[in-house]
Amino acid sequence: MTGYETYDLMQFLMAAGFVAAVLLLFVAVLAVSEYRNRKFQMRRIRNSWGKLPDRKYDPSEFLAISRYYVNRETQRFQIDDITWNDLDLDQIFMLLNHTNSFLGEACLYYMLRTPALAPEELEDFETMVSWFQSHGAEREKMEYFFSKVGKTGRNSVFDYIYNLKDAFCGSLWVHVGCIFLIFASVFLLFLSPQPGILALLASMGVSIGTYEHYKRPIAPYVLSCVALQKIFAAAEEMVKIDLPILKEKKEILRSKTAGFKKLRRNMALLILSEQNGGLLEGIVNYFNSCFHLDLIQFKTVVKEISAGLEGFEEIVELMGRIEAAIAVASFRTWHPLASVPELEEGKLLFEAEEMVHPLLEEPVPNSIRTGQCVLLTGSNASGKSTFLKTAAVTALLAQTIHTVTAGRYRGGCFRIFTSMALRDDLAAEESYFMVEIRSLKRILDRIDGEPPVLCCVDEVLRGTNTIERIAASSKILESMAGKRMICFAATHDIELTYLLEPYFRNCHFEEEVTDEDVRFDYKCREGRATTRNAIRLLKLMGYDEAMIRAAEETADQLSRRELINSVKEISGKMNKM
Repeated sequence: MTGYETYDLMQFLMAAGFVAAVLLLFVAVLAVSEYRNRKFQMRRIRNSWGKLPDRKYDPSEFLAISRYYVNRETQRFQIDDITWNDLDLDQIFMLLNHTNSFLGEACLYYMLRTPALAPEELEDFETMVSWFQSHGAEREKMEYFFSKVGKTGRNSVFDYIYNLKDAFCGSLWVHVGCIFLIFASVFLLFLSPQPGILALLASMGVSIGTYEHYKRPIAPYVLSCVALQKIFAAAEEMVKIDLPILKEKKEILRSKTAGFKKLRRNMALLILSEQNGGLLEGIVNYFNSCFHLDLIQFKTVVKEISAGLEGFEEIVELMGRIEAAIAVASFRTWHPLASVPELEEGKLLFEAEEMVHPLLEEPVPNSIRTGQCVLLTGSNASGKSTFLKTAAVTALLAQTIHTVTAGRYRGGCFRIFTSMALRDDLAAEESYFMVEIRSLKRILDRIDGEPPVLCCVDEVLRGTNTIERIAASSKILESMAGKRMICFAATHDIELTYLLEPYFRNCHFEEEVTDEDVRFDYKCREGRATTRNAIRLLKLMGYDEAMIRAAEETADQLSRRELINSVKEISGKMNKM
């Protein structure tokens, strides 16, 4: 070997060594970055377990989280918007949302909107919650897995996935025509170079312009294909996780993802064109703009997703419910009164011991056992509305996440409705009274049938005058008694406790008013309220003494018995109509 050949070989080896060193350094940097990220995530996972989630939301994020529920077609009973808003269920969702991926939070939201109507629907979920609560290392492994899937923030991939069938990327003949023009121009180029070059430039301009026209409207749908591929990849990775709780679920995932192999191949070109920069993306995008390959492929993808939507939902629900179970296990660890409910299908029973509202920092526990409707009386701020919300939330959480904030809960599986935090609908130009009677009517329309109904109504018909309110509300509530339902209704009208005594069980809240203060103990007691403290509260707040004396004299002149007789007279006339 000559000196020049040795020198060339040494140069080659030095260059190869340099390239190898750079590659090794690159791999080492990636490995260190991955190690640090995993360490950070695991520290975050351990520190957040069994604690109140501290994530902040804005309205657009809530909108994105809800889209899986909104888009998914289901025949299940659903919590309507009135009940959702009455019970502050956005806040309760935030309390429960110890999830790390958009799959888990979407399914958790869906679960809260679709309560189970049979105990066996929650058996598998309870098994997962209990298992993850007692297997810390395995649970952390799953949390880290879901953290790699991640969340989408203000963007909902489900909107675009469910609406893919409506996406239009132009007729197939338009794209084929553009390809034909380019190849015809190339053919002309060989026959006559000068006209061929002009024809090629023109055809490429037409093709690129047409491509941009059809690509722009479907760009978000193409991005949803990236998220769809991510879901399938996550499902395949979950199949590789060796945990006993996942044994049966992995077989289901394996079979479901296998049905999407063709779809994933067809999405490959679409996904490749959406990579973040780089020479390859530039080449792919140029080819697509000229030959419309991704648009042609997109039409095939749309058909396959539309045909496989049910299988896609099964994959999302299976993975999402696993993470939702982890979130509920964390909630059980955090809340000192969290317990497992006892549900009985078809049972008309609401039995709660020491139940509290999960959103209250210093709640007062209340207990009640009833199989009939209950009328609650008491002054403002005494605890009636909170009790109504607590009862409804307790039943809802029992039938959704199989966890209640009570010492013990036993009850039936109910269809749950409320009519509480209503207000005027200015957009529809409806008064409070019209909004209220519509809200009550929707409950009355659902009384018949199975499963039984649990409803909570706060201040029936508060939007009208006293005589008509008492007369009408007594008949509305009376129509609920003796049916397959339990109604908790709150009122200030003591007269209703007499009129409805044969139908409703009376309970009340009371307070102690002194010369200096008013004290509430927020405890639910048997019987009707027997005290009137509104005028005494005026005095406590410093109202004019003469005004207070005049109010007391007027109150003394108004006999409750006379008012009840008037109501009975009106009710009697209503019965004869």
